[in-house]
Amino acid sequence: MSSQPIFIRNANELITLKGSSHAPLTGEKMSELHIIENGSVWIEDGKIVAVGTDEELQQQFEDRLQEAQVIDATGKTVTPGLVDPHTHIVYAGSRENEFNMRLNGATYMEIMNADGGIHATTRATREADEETLFNESKRRLDQFLQHGVTTVEAKSGYGLSFEHELKQLRVAKKLQETHPIDLVSTFMGAHAVPAEYKENPDEFVRIVCEEMIPKISEMKLAEFNDVFCERGVFTPEQSRTILEAGKKYGLKPKIHADEIEPYKGAELAAEVGAVSADHLLRASDEGIEKMAESGVIAVLLPGTAFFLMTEAANGRKMIDRGVPVALSTDCNPGSSPTVSLPFIMNLGCLHMGMTPAEVLTAVTINAAHAIDRGSEIGSIEVGKKADIAIFDVPNYMQLVYHYGMNHTNTVIKNGEVVVSRG
Repeated sequence: MSSQPIFIRNANELITLKGSSHAPLTGEKMSELHIIENGSVWIEDGKIVAVGTDEELQQQFEDRLQEAQVIDATGKTVTPGLVDPHTHIVYAGSRENEFNMRLNGATYMEIMNADGGIHATTRATREADEETLFNESKRRLDQFLQHGVTTVEAKSGYGLSFEHELKQLRVAKKLQETHPIDLVSTFMGAHAVPAEYKENPDEFVRIVCEEMIPKISEMKLAEFNDVFCERGVFTPEQSRTILEAGKKYGLKPKIHADEIEPYKGAELAAEVGAVSADHLLRASDEGIEKMAESGVIAVLLPGTAFFLMTEAANGRKMIDRGVPVALSTDCNPGSSPTVSLPFIMNLGCLHMGMTPAEVLTAVTINAAHAIDRGSEIGSIEVGKKADIAIFDVPNYMQLVYHYGMNHTNTVIKNGEVVVSRG
């Protein structure tokens, strides 16, 4: 960690999102960005030490200005480092052939039932050795970093056997130890029913609950436990069993819910106290109300709906009903092969009725809370990790207004400059 302070100076807009560390933002508060014009940040020992106007910080540190590495943010927008709370980044192989199948009319479930989909990536991931899996995943992480992302959640779920789930989680741990981006690991052994258990899915549920989860917990390879609750995958009853088993071993529950059809996934998330329910394209009104009442974060994935050519989740309704909303790429080889969180923000506005302020909140502080990191990252406040992105646009609305463009100028992770484009 660098001992030299960093002084980010004179940002056209400094988006702080201050005061949001204790809980995710909901409703109208998702639009309260707490912007400082001509804003500056003093960073030292990997932490944010001071935040204010350039004039205030010049006065505060006038005797130490010559010590600092100065980053001139004139004309630029400074935000917290972006956070992606739902990815399947550790995998091998590619599925562009399925893209062509979909363009010719095949549905997601038709492809999956024809031994494509998750099963195709499972085969490739099982066949890949650990080094290959690490190198492929590292390339994706490198690209995330270039888009201003400083923290990523990484799910297993393409091994679907203890041996290969462990392999995915070991790779995620190695990436966490060696890559600038922080990885938060989620065990998702219940991503699909493996082909060998197609006729006896309850036996696979038993294996996940009684054999995999205890060992994953003991080895400290994951913080969360996720399940794909969907017709033809895991029923609400099976999903509850898996999530409750994880809770017994200290794994916090998450759930892939109501993606293809209403299936009581949102309701289940509220009942088991899930940190988040993700996808939610077909969530019922009752499920949305229950999530709002229990504080479950909706992690919405508009890139998946875009790529599958289907209607996105109703982010506008969820925000208006009081559900805290986060956004994610859902980076995966089948339904969302992207690393561009800024593009996901654009989709949040165009396809889910969210405002530019709401989508920025959704990829910073709310995304941080969706992986239980809201007290450490997601806002620019004294004492937090110095995870900061600087974008080459004069205001945050231009960040979303331009689509398909990467405006990232500088990325600071734990007080170190890890991306710099001059």
